[in-house]
Amino acid sequence: MRKALACCLVGLIACVAIPIGAQAAESEMDPIPPGTVITEKNWAQYKQYMTPGLQALWAGTYTWSLGPQYQMTIDSTHHYPTSPTYAKYTEEYSKNVQIETLPNGRHILKNYVAGLPFPNAQEPMKGWKILANDWYAYVPHVICNDTTGQVFRDRIGNVTSNEFVVVLRIYDHIADAGVPISDPSQSGVYYSEYFELTKPEQARYTAILTVYYRDQTRNEDTFLFVPALRRTLRLSSAARCSPVFGSDATNDDTRHGAFNGNITKFDATWLRDAQVIMQPNPDVIKSGNMDEFLPPLFFPKPDVGKWEVRGVDVIDARHIPALRAGYCYGKRILYCDKESHNAKWAEMYDENMKLWKIFYDPQGMVKTSEGSFWTNAAWGTIIDVQNVHESFVHLSGSSGPFRANAACENVDGLNLTDSGRYGSVGGLSQIMR
Repeated sequence: MRKALACCLVGLIACVAIPIGAQAAESEMDPIPPGTVITEKNWAQYKQYMTPGLQALWAGTYTWSLGPQYQMTIDSTHHYPTSPTYAKYTEEYSKNVQIETLPNGRHILKNYVAGLPFPNAQEPMKGWKILANDWYAYVPHVICNDTTGQVFRDRIGNVTSNEFVVVLRIYDHIADAGVPISDPSQSGVYYSEYFELTKPEQARYTAILTVYYRDQTRNEDTFLFVPALRRTLRLSSAARCSPVFGSDATNDDTRHGAFNGNITKFDATWLRDAQVIMQPNPDVIKSGNMDEFLPPLFFPKPDVGKWEVRGVDVIDARHIPALRAGYCYGKRILYCDKESHNAKWAEMYDENMKLWKIFYDPQGMVKTSEGSFWTNAAWGTIIDVQNVHESFVHLSGSSGPFRANAACENVDGLNLTDSGRYGSVGGLSQIMR
């Protein structure tokens, strides 16, 4: 009888253990039950899944808060696969990638061809490997729009806006099907960013072009076209800290996520794994409609998209010691999504290590010949908590959603794939002709 009771007890424990284990697995996948609505009243229950910046926005730590009207609807955590070509190149080339530290303290990649440089980033230099993954995360080789815009709000409630053409183009390490890994149209160039104001009228034709080079040891160049002078000025390296079109974003702040610094100029320390609330797939059309966002902080209404709890690597990125003096930020804390490898959330600290800006860039989906993939295609916001100012950006606009690759060939009659016009200094001289 004792043996029988023991067997029954073991069996009962085994029966109970199965659903407990299953529930634990489900909990790991969806730590917040899908359908949960987070509001001003209950947000503290879920703060373990929030960045310090998001917690501050809910708590009203600074002048502005999300407020009683705002809510986040939580969905299940989804899988968003990368480009098949990018995955193929990662498998083929990543095993040869190495890091070299130069005598001046800069770090460069050796033997990098295309794909993710470090698919299983580990120590040593795990933080910098994750930063490199962010920099070389999959992006279509051309992304563009001609009605991208920004909305600004200051401490006394004044709201202003602008609109501009944006063309971001990769010329090397390309990972799109049917396209060579290296594009010969701009010799020696890795990547270019082009922004040209179209509104307001008094600032129209002002343009910024930044060129990053294939030679990693070469500093990027930034050029400004000034319509009043009808000439192009080459900006100094200090311009990396200057605001872009009067926004709270500097040239080092946003690319296809919440980081745009030249990785060779940065050290990065891995801090921890975390699970963080994000909005990975916002509606890119509704993201261009300001009626879908609630002031004073321009965060989206529920129909723009649901939020998910996603795994991230948290890293601390700082200029290398030789370059820290005079740089605008003492450090950036970046929350890099483990699947897309992009930094979606960021907190930027001033030289005295006091929180300066809270940045969220949820990205969005663009279509390519291989499918739909994440890139900087929806909305984003930078909140300057020291000066009480916000800059909101919508990537889509009146001409439609953000576009990629061949879809950039005809945007309201503009061929935004013309690298000579939108990717070179010579192209700046064609403005106003």
